[in-house]
Amino acid sequence: MARFVTVFLVIMVGLFSLEMMKPVQDHLVVPFTGLLASLSAALITPFDSSVTAYGKVLQFTDSGFAVSIEAGCNGIEATIVLIAAVIAFPAPWKTRLAAITLGFLAVQTLNLARIITLFYLGNWNIDVFTWVHLYLWPALIMLDVLIVFLVYLRYLATDTAKAANA
Repeated sequence: MARFVTVFLVIMVGLFSLEMMKPVQDHLVVPFTGLLASLSAALITPFDSSVTAYGKVLQFTDSGFAVSIEAGCNGIEATIVLIAAVIAFPAPWKTRLAAITLGFLAVQTLNLARIITLFYLGNWNIDVFTWVHLYLWPALIMLDVLIVFLVYLRYLATDTAKAANA
């Protein structure tokens, strides 16, 4: 357990430090965040043509209300926590990479739902938006990370049991 916690913390500190570096922000984080805004607009547009995205901003063209997807709202930090947990737990690298890939997709799928719901909540009621943005969605995103990690651990346990019985 001590090994897991140590490796987990070292990887988290390393990945968070890497994420904060200006070249990583400029070449990976900011373009990825812009992609999230564009994907959100693409998902909304078939149902609501008054939505547009530019850069990391999602905006209603009719009311002018907009949200900017900032650091901490792009799912990268949650993914870093998942990556650190998966790497810290002993398993074959092929299995770890599959868990990281599927976990990233799970976090980002939920994060797109988060962005879209917050976008509509903010246009409707800024007080509700603020509460949901600051309290509800961060908890749900981290719960998603925890569930993905627990499913991964469950898979490892059943895979190990199958290998032992073979």
